[in-house]
Amino acid sequence: MMMARKQDVRIPTYNISVVGLSGTEKEKGQCGIGKSCLCNRFVRPSADEFHLDHTSVLSTSDFGGRVVNNDHFLYWGEVSRSLEDCVECKMHIVEQTEFIDDQTFQPHRSTALQPYIKRAAATKLASAEKLMYFCTDQLGLEQDFEQKQMPDGKLLVDGFLLGIDVSRGMNRNFDDQLKFVSNLYNQLAKTKKPIVVVLTKCDEGVERYIRDAHTFALSKKNLQVVETSARSNVNVDLAFSTLVQLIDKSRGKTKIIPYFEALKQQSQQIATAKDKYEWLVSRIVKNHNENWLSVSRKMQASPEYQDYVYLEGTQKAKKLFLQHIHRLKHEHIERRRKLYLAALPLAFEALIPNLDEIDHLSCIKAKKLLETKPEFLKWFVVLEETPWDATSHIDNMENERVPFDLMDTVPAEQLYEAHLERLRNERKRAEMRRAFKENLETSPFITPGKPWEEARSFIMNEDFYQWLEESVYMDIYGKHQKQIIDKAKEEFQELLLEYSELFYELELDAKPSKEKMGVIQDVLGEEQRFKALQKLQAERDALILKHIHFVYHPTKETCPSCPTCVDAKIEHLISSRFIRPSDRNQKNSLSDPNIDRINLVILGKDGLARELANEIRALCTNDDKYVIDGKMYELSLRPIEGNVRLPVNSFQTPTFQPHGCLCLYNSKESLSYVVESIEKSRESTLGRRDNHLVHLPLTLILVNKRGDTSGETLHSLIQQGQQIASKLQCVFLDPASAGIGYGRNINEKQISQVLKGLLDSKRNLNLVSSTASIKDLADVDLRIVMCLMCGDPFSADDILFPVLQSQTCKSSHCGSNNSVLLELPIGLHKKRIELSVLSYHSSFSIRKSRLVHGYIVFYSAKRKASLAMLRAFLCEVQDIIPIQLVALTDGAVDVLDNDLSREQLTEGEEIAQEIDGRFTSLPCSQPQHKLDIFHPFFKDVVEKKNIIEATHMYDNVAEACSTTEEVFNSPRAGSPLCNSNLQDSEEDMEPPSYSLFREDTTLPSLSKDHSKLSMELEGNDGLSFIMSNFESKLNNKVPPPVKPKPPVHFEITKGDLSYLDQGHRDGQRKSMSSSPWLPQDGFDPSDYAEPMDAVVKPRNEEENIYSVPHDSTQGKIITIRNINKAQSNGSGNGSDSEMDTSSLERGRKVSIVSKPVLYRTRCTRLGRFASYRTSFSVGSDDELGPIRKKEEDQASQGYKGDNTVIPYETDEDPRRRNILRSLRRNTKKPKPKPRPSITKATWESTYFGVPLTTVVTPEKPIPIFIERCIEYIEATGLSTEGIYRVSGNKSEMESLQRQFDQDHNLDLAEKDFTVNTVAGAMKSFFSELPDPLVPYSMQIDLVEAHKINDREQKLHALKEVLKKFPKENHEVFKYVISHLNKVSHNNKVNLMTSENLSICFWPTLMRPDFSTMDALTATRTYQTIIELFIQQCPFFFYNRPISEPPGAVPSSPSAMAATVPFLTSTPVPGQPSPPQSPPPTPQSPLQPLLPSQLQAEHTL
Repeated sequence: MMMARKQDVRIPTYNISVVGLSGTEKEKGQCGIGKSCLCNRFVRPSADEFHLDHTSVLSTSDFGGRVVNNDHFLYWGEVSRSLEDCVECKMHIVEQTEFIDDQTFQPHRSTALQPYIKRAAATKLASAEKLMYFCTDQLGLEQDFEQKQMPDGKLLVDGFLLGIDVSRGMNRNFDDQLKFVSNLYNQLAKTKKPIVVVLTKCDEGVERYIRDAHTFALSKKNLQVVETSARSNVNVDLAFSTLVQLIDKSRGKTKIIPYFEALKQQSQQIATAKDKYEWLVSRIVKNHNENWLSVSRKMQASPEYQDYVYLEGTQKAKKLFLQHIHRLKHEHIERRRKLYLAALPLAFEALIPNLDEIDHLSCIKAKKLLETKPEFLKWFVVLEETPWDATSHIDNMENERVPFDLMDTVPAEQLYEAHLERLRNERKRAEMRRAFKENLETSPFITPGKPWEEARSFIMNEDFYQWLEESVYMDIYGKHQKQIIDKAKEEFQELLLEYSELFYELELDAKPSKEKMGVIQDVLGEEQRFKALQKLQAERDALILKHIHFVYHPTKETCPSCPTCVDAKIEHLISSRFIRPSDRNQKNSLSDPNIDRINLVILGKDGLARELANEIRALCTNDDKYVIDGKMYELSLRPIEGNVRLPVNSFQTPTFQPHGCLCLYNSKESLSYVVESIEKSRESTLGRRDNHLVHLPLTLILVNKRGDTSGETLHSLIQQGQQIASKLQCVFLDPASAGIGYGRNINEKQISQVLKGLLDSKRNLNLVSSTASIKDLADVDLRIVMCLMCGDPFSADDILFPVLQSQTCKSSHCGSNNSVLLELPIGLHKKRIELSVLSYHSSFSIRKSRLVHGYIVFYSAKRKASLAMLRAFLCEVQDIIPIQLVALTDGAVDVLDNDLSREQLTEGEEIAQEIDGRFTSLPCSQPQHKLDIFHPFFKDVVEKKNIIEATHMYDNVAEACSTTEEVFNSPRAGSPLCNSNLQDSEEDMEPPSYSLFREDTTLPSLSKDHSKLSMELEGNDGLSFIMSNFESKLNNKVPPPVKPKPPVHFEITKGDLSYLDQGHRDGQRKSMSSSPWLPQDGFDPSDYAEPMDAVVKPRNEEENIYSVPHDSTQGKIITIRNINKAQSNGSGNGSDSEMDTSSLERGRKVSIVSKPVLYRTRCTRLGRFASYRTSFSVGSDDELGPIRKKEEDQASQGYKGDNTVIPYETDEDPRRRNILRSLRRNTKKPKPKPRPSITKATWESTYFGVPLTTVVTPEKPIPIFIERCIEYIEATGLSTEGIYRVSGNKSEMESLQRQFDQDHNLDLAEKDFTVNTVAGAMKSFFSELPDPLVPYSMQIDLVEAHKINDREQKLHALKEVLKKFPKENHEVFKYVISHLNKVSHNNKVNLMTSENLSICFWPTLMRPDFSTMDALTATRTYQTIIELFIQQCPFFFYNRPISEPPGAVPSSPSAMAATVPFLTSTPVPGQPSPPQSPPPTPQSPLQPLLPSQLQAEHTL
């Protein structure tokens, strides 16, 4: 063996000759044996550089070219390879062949023409300037290819590859080929060079040929055979490396791999590369409109692309790309098709919703019908080219209309048929629903409150079950029940109004006695409208209590017709009639309720506002009252430190009307913030009617600069502040220059100065008092009250139209929104009449306490309740006051046809005759009456004016002179009906005060703030003058020289005397102010408290004055407290001995002579229930006398709870006793202390008590405070006994929230808070949210889902409701429930099961609205829902299967809930379990539930 020694020894070089059968077509057949393909694949293995066609038939010019170079061999070039031992080597590849002339088809003649066998065995090859061969296309175009010459023009061959074609060659005999190969081998063997037999085309190989080839090799002394396939690139490199191993004996022996094993490896490599390439294509190509050129450029640098192209070539890569593009296009078309098919039902519903129109139409005819519809083009598009999926319409994403040719497809026809079927089924179901509803309406068995289980058998039939599910019928039944229950309640409320005389005769108070309740139910018991609510006794009792509340405390809010109460309508009509653009600046003088209240905004950044607010609060009393010049004012502060354009930082809110603003600064930045905030606030109100913020009084204050003041001198800050104050036109204070200590921003004196300035500003803007001048009051000659019935079928607009349109009608000066002034000619003179238009319930409160010269009472002739209320009202009116009855009818025809109208008209006329009143009727169809119809009535009023005024004055003076004890023996003492000076809530304004006399030097000087009685207590001159005036009027004597005008608006009532008497004993003159004619609107629910032990007893500070029956609770009455307390700040010099008793006695003597009686005594039709006034003791259970009271107290000590039997009730009728028990409340129940808000006490939080959406973001859906608390609890407190049941320290919870409010990065572990403190603070966060975490709208759906009996269906229904939660609420709810689930898993240690946790948490998470009976009776349902969420947390939130319920304990609360009905409505008093103690083992239905419930209530 000879090797080229001149090569670099470090990189060995081998020259290999590839030989095999060659020659003409006769010798080798129609194709060669694959020598060229073998060389091509080895030298250039890339698929793109591999060529299958290498022809040996050449032209003479090609044969003589530099590539062939007139030789019968080809130089394939030099190849570098790394062999198995990682040693790199070089190989020069030569192919011995025989080129055929394309003219003669004989071998070309060369310089050394020898037979192929001789020539192929040559070991020395020489050809000067011979070029490397690439492919057949290179011949003749050598300059277009790389030109690389054979080295030195000669090669020494080191070994031979002998090729044998084992495929079924065309026109070739394998045996002949084998003979040729045998001869060739013998010739090669003579060279002593290594030979390796290569079986080519094994991918098409014949098994016999392969076997014969191996047999041939075995016969030639261990001749090695390698099975290859150049097309598949299998074992090509192995063949050459095997020969190199034989050439260089120092190399390791190469392992020869069989063809099929090597093919498998190659296929796996190609498959892997293909997968990677397809992944690359799918990642880069997203649009079916991409082209190969741009995409291939993007992929060129990717190894996945390079590997696949290397193995399979660019064409196959492109083919895969095109397949992917086709797939994308197909998917895109299918998506569009689905969208179109999804839109088709909507199009059908919009265009052909009427079944009658298409019931018998085929799809083809329906298609034509669609084209005729006006909105056809809104739903469909007609394309010029079809089908739509082969046009460019598929890429028109903006056009979502359905291609009309889609209607020709089978799916569209199926959808049309489904639309038809749905309409037919819908029609049938609608028919079934109508039939079912008609059954409900006509069935006599369906009564209000009847359960579905009882009613089902009466109304259901097979057809109903066939077409609709029972749940649908239950829903219809539920709605029908709601309708008939609402109607029954309305009719029952009307019944209560029809018995108004009974309720007013009983003189009911806050706590009606059981005898009175019994009378009510006995009287009403036989009424059908009472019996209609037989199955709804709780609701019926609640309506009675609510009506009692209305009778005792009549306001717009408690009115049964609310919000259409007559008072509200009248206020709106009068205010809209008299408030003109020029009067808008005085609007607040008529409507501002905050007469003695100062609302102050404190503006300052970086904590300045909060600090000053805390300092001012420290100077206030415990109830936020501030004393200025000896007078108490309620001070409300609103510190603002953020952007004032945000609602949370707005100057003005629906409940906060600012009177002034303190602007604080201690730096340039804080001063800039103040200026920007003021400008923003003023801009926000520009263009509004209520733009009073533009004129809001401002005070700019320079406060102490905390810390370093370098760079900002005090002088410069003062100078800048003065400039800003000048621009803003506000007051400037610089207490910082006064040397105030570090701990204070502003001293008490300066605060008082600022507040005084605000009071002055309020007075200038008519915000402090709307009191009419004495002249205006004195000029009113008559005061007439016009009474209307709420809910009557007529319009108050029509009644008031002639009054308001009168040219003499003016706005009342008394500040009331229900009064107008009229100037009418009566007799020979014009009279100024103050006409107050009120509802009947508002008029009740002024019958005794106000000076009224006459009443015009309206009633509807076709409504019994209207006339009943009129009768009840007239019962207590003195018979000297003229009455004008006005009956409103629907016209003469209605009166003739309607028996009720005739009866009511007749009765009204008879009442008018018996009381010597006036009567007239007005048709509602022509309500535009004129004031002239009241002229005779006005004349009666003028005639009786003097006696009315004298009687009223006498009554007031007699009341004032009576003792406190006598006053409080009155059954109605302290009642708001007699004491309209008592406000409904803390937010109500103090009424304006009136002075009795003109300012005259002949009269004693009186303060405008003094009432009549305070004047009387001060001296006897005024009293003597009043009494002498009475006598002169009654005896028709000449009046004194200075005649006072009639007394106006006396507000001295029995409930007020203790207040004044106390003030007299203290020697201090009190201010008694008068309220408008209409009682103050509404009451504040925050004033509700627990029941008081007694109502009628002397009080120096009138606080809890009446009780309110809750709308939905059974047997629960809530007491409203009054904040109008007597204040005593000093002493005076008045005494009882200074009173003029002689003038008092004269007044008494006059009253005896002319004492008027009530209309009830003159009219037989009035007072039909008067016998009940004296049949038993008047008042509440606490007024039954000391003996009875003592018996009740003794009984109540031994019997506690709503369901116990009190001994003295055992002899009563059982039905009546049950009713009374349902209406009674435990008067001995201690009043619980209200839980103070930990966020309101000392600082204004921007994190707690704000909407949930303001403390979460899409990136952080969980509030950071909740996240911190739960992480802390799960890290340290899962084993804490009674976690969430045991309350944390309140002050520590407050401290935790305050610290977190200042620093959201607060580390709970470092602060060493207890686990119970953190748990309590976390619950407090949810309690203080404006809306509960479980929205109210979702609670209704949750309760409905919980009613499903089947457990699995119930859980799935709850899960569907959960999906409807707002996203923020859902994420937080999921987080909290997951945490509670985790806590419950440790119940063996912490003793907190899912049930215990739900008892503690459901009020916090749901906060149900107890204004409805449904919410009150569903408390157990709410708790069970939360328990289910905790138990089934994996199912609800993590798509896990439903877990099996834990084993139920027979005596568990869940099992025993049905036997303890009161557990779901009224909590039974009990002692909460001590802290850190486990809940008791559930041995009874009361032990496991009540302590936990009560503990939860104490915690929340």
